[in-house]
Amino acid sequence: MILSGKEILKHIGKEIQIEPFDENRLNPNSYNLSLANELLVYEDEVLDMKKDHAVRKIVIPEEGLLLEPHKLYLGRTNEFTKTEGFVPMLEGRSSTGRLGLFIHVTAGFGDVGFAGYWTLEIFCVQPIRIYPNVEVCQIYYHDIHGEYDCYQSGKYQNNKGIQSSMLYKDFLK
Repeated sequence: MILSGKEILKHIGKEIQIEPFDENRLNPNSYNLSLANELLVYEDEVLDMKKDHAVRKIVIPEEGLLLEPHKLYLGRTNEFTKTEGFVPMLEGRSSTGRLGLFIHVTAGFGDVGFAGYWTLEIFCVQPIRIYPNVEVCQIYYHDIHGEYDCYQSGKYQNNKGIQSSMLYKDFLK
């Protein structure tokens, strides 16, 4: 089951951490997260799953940044989240989707015990100007039944910023 907004609020500071937290961003069954002021873009024109690719950092100025269509941008949330006992899920907001700006279309399934900032896959279908600190996505929580192990380590745990794909590490096993 998905937690209601009131249930999320009951668990804030305990099993659910969102820092910073603003109760005004709480929805009936989710919480809005905002976009930090920087993006990463891959420098290679062709990406290879078996390779670690160089990225370039772009700062989003207060007056906005025009995104190009058909280009992948990686951003991150301003908010650090940590979840124990619930499965965190991330989705773009419908308001951004209706502008043709797709936020985190894939990989929205988090692990119980994940702690960090969410790296956001950002893609647009036509040019669009974006701004820092805009609420672009929402996090919601499923309860979990049965025994489970909390996510302790991994490629993306306890991150401090935007993380490009580390899929290449799967080929090193």
